[in-house]
Amino acid sequence: MPERRTVALVTLGCARNEVDSEELAGRLAADGWELVEDAADADVAVVNTCGFVEAAKKDSVDALLEANDLKTAASEAGGRTRAVVAVGCMAERYGKELAEALPEADGVLGFDDYTDISERLQTILAGGSHVPHTPRDRRRLLPISPAERQGADVALPGHGAVPAPPADLPDGLAPASGPRAPLRRRLGSSPVASVKLASGCDRRCSFCAIPSFRGSFVSRRPSDVLTETRWLAGQGVKEIMLVSENNTSYGKDLGDIRLLETLLPELAAVDGVERIRVSYLQPAELRPGLIDVLTGTEKVAPYFDLSFQHSAPGVLRAMRRFGDTERFLELLRTIRAGAPQAGVRSNFIVGFPGETEADLAELERFLTEARLDAIGVFGYSDEEGTEAATYEDKTDPETVAERLDRVSRLAEELTAQRAEERVGETVRVLVESVDEEDGPVGRGEHQAPETDGQVFLTGQGASSGFSVGQLVEAKVVASEGVDLVAEPFPDVVRGRPRNEEAGTA
Repeated sequence: MPERRTVALVTLGCARNEVDSEELAGRLAADGWELVEDAADADVAVVNTCGFVEAAKKDSVDALLEANDLKTAASEAGGRTRAVVAVGCMAERYGKELAEALPEADGVLGFDDYTDISERLQTILAGGSHVPHTPRDRRRLLPISPAERQGADVALPGHGAVPAPPADLPDGLAPASGPRAPLRRRLGSSPVASVKLASGCDRRCSFCAIPSFRGSFVSRRPSDVLTETRWLAGQGVKEIMLVSENNTSYGKDLGDIRLLETLLPELAAVDGVERIRVSYLQPAELRPGLIDVLTGTEKVAPYFDLSFQHSAPGVLRAMRRFGDTERFLELLRTIRAGAPQAGVRSNFIVGFPGETEADLAELERFLTEARLDAIGVFGYSDEEGTEAATYEDKTDPETVAERLDRVSRLAEELTAQRAEERVGETVRVLVESVDEEDGPVGRGEHQAPETDGQVFLTGQGASSGFSVGQLVEAKVVASEGVDLVAEPFPDVVRGRPRNEEAGTA
């Protein structure tokens, strides 16, 4: 009888990392590893790190150190944890440097190790060592021309080709993207799951290091995305969130930049799926046809996760980005003309090199007029390897902190006002949890998981025995910050408008 091998995956960072973790889980499960939730119950704790900004890096290091504490305690008191391994963006970005700086990690594995993850972990568990990679700019691994990238022999977490999986896969394990694509194993029971549209990015924003360690943009084929969505629907998933570094570029390397417009209705038609959500949209690439599909397709949420970053023209040019306040406001007017209740969120950087008080005031003007549902604000800090890190006109840290506090307070006030505007609206809530204290809690179409607030169902209709994964139509009766309080309609029918069974709209 083979030796029992257990592994726990600890995931930090964005939804793209969550997909990568489930790919790793699938590979490991297919090779006989037993997946456990608690790192204390695992032979190997695999930490999927984030390498985006300093705070995320710190969280990743803290998670690795915490896992190492489990390993130390296990060696002293007879516990289970015997090895700690770093994977993910931080591991890929720093490789050998991270291994030297953090000897508590028994292994640092880059993206090229994902295909052989089982072998790598077994070697480490047996007391062997794996030489960490020397980081390189992954953009140089693929052809400059997007049309020549498909089929390139480069590791692309989430959609790289691997040998066909065996026919007798364990329960809950399936080829997520066709017979030659990575296996995927769900690591939770949420009614929401992310699906990768692509990997990498071709944009050259001066503040961002992501393309250097995620590589150039490569789309997944529509058939693979559809296959994975159908499999997830069979696993009980009701909402699919499409993720990549830049979804508006989807299809450009497949010969059709409008491919997302045709794919979305097909995904929405998958049996069992109640909602499709698209994240990570670039304003400069948002086409009228895509806006029409996002605002006018049944089961596709009219939701716009727009990467504005700033609105002052001079700051945007220094960021190697496009647009200005008036263009962005006109884009929002176009979106709301198609869907007045559309949800819009964005992130912004303050204190960028060269940012003046006038630039900050321009950003505040945009925020005040934009009526965004969710706003993330970050203070600028240098990221090694980026163009902005070489700029000389840096804003001093005290000023950055003051501007961050100032704009964050404004954002909190504005998003609370926007939530209050929604009182009286009808929302379609996907129930994500039900407990004795809060009752049914979920999200409306304008709210993405974890970032945009929640809807608390209350009143007499909330006692109707709603369950996780159910879609409930309700009226917003109050707001609490960015969160909403809504009362389900008494004649609500799961997944359909009120009174539909009676023949009226």
